Amino acid sequence: MDLGPYFENFTRRDWQTFDDGTVRIAVVGLGGFARNRALPAIRNGQFCEATVLVSGSPDKAAALAGEYGVDRAISYEAFHDGEETDMYDAVYIATPPAYHREYAVSAARFGKHVLCEKPLASELEGAREMVDACADAGVVLMTAYRLRTEPAIRRMREAISDGVIGDPVQIHAGFSSKLLANVGADSWRLDPGVAGGGALIDLGVYPLNTCRFLLNADPVSVWAETVSSGPPFDRVEEHVSFLLAFPSGTTASCTASFNAHHDSRLQILGTDGQIVIHSPFGGHVSEGVVIASGESETSYTGPAVDEVCEEFDYFADCILDGGECESDGNEGVTDLRIIESAYESAESGTRVSL
Repeated sequence: MDLGPYFENFTRRDWQTFDDGTVRIAVVGLGGFARNRALPAIRNGQFCEATVLVSGSPDKAAALAGEYGVDRAISYEAFHDGEETDMYDAVYIATPPAYHREYAVSAARFGKHVLCEKPLASELEGAREMVDACADAGVVLMTAYRLRTEPAIRRMREAISDGVIGDPVQIHAGFSSKLLANVGADSWRLDPGVAGGGALIDLGVYPLNTCRFLLNADPVSVWAETVSSGPPFDRVEEHVSFLLAFPSGTTASCTASFNAHHDSRLQILGTDGQIVIHSPFGGHVSEGVVIASGESETSYTGPAVDEVCEEFDYFADCILDGGECESDGNEGVTDLRIIESAYESAESGTRVSL
């Protein structure tokens, strides 16, 4: 089988429908990811411009506004009060998950589109409220699953759909990090009331959503086991493993950890071949892909693509085009429903049907 076509024009934006246009963004929450990844991606992208910063820290907001040439910086209270709404068309929510709902609902009330970091909320009911509020307002709600705009994932989804590896049989996916190397023991990620959980909801959602996207299917059951060794992981799971069963018979074995050597891996094994993507979940994908089909095997390594930049431009394209969003709020709701069932499975020690 000729595998070359999957690597030709590898970084093409098959989703792009517009060549011109600008969506003005209010960035809500100025934590590390917003500062280090989102704001540079907005600046470097084609279709977005950061025009308002929303933060509880005036000094931080003022410094970033000067660095990125943003016209306005306001408090969280001012955002909820509707100040500066004429200065932005959409919001990017980068606060801890427990606060996603309130900012999304306010944005919808002002008729603003919403791009919200994953998980969509810290609990399922809050995510459903966000979907309802945005649907009632007629605005786009996109869950920030940046891997869905990442070229390696999109090209490999095409290959799977075309039957390059035969029928998918098993997926093996894992994402781990040393959380305490970057944050203190008082981090909100270790507070279940703010984060919604631990390694499963924060890191495990990456392999979960990616498996669903690659197979274009939802699992019918989940089995999970969580482990914590003690403080500071005594309130959230430190490690998790979970098994997803899909209607076709495909299974996905996924792992995540807050306290293990940094690793990110993805293998899709089929009846006639396999696909391996190197370091898919870590945020800086090197475009390293291997496809084996029968007796043929092709490796590809290309320049890294800023998947956050792709994500913002995709969000803008959905707004400008008015078309379907592949990563809409319902995607976030589905993942939270699966995650809540995984927690139920871990607590009961049984497989949970979905």
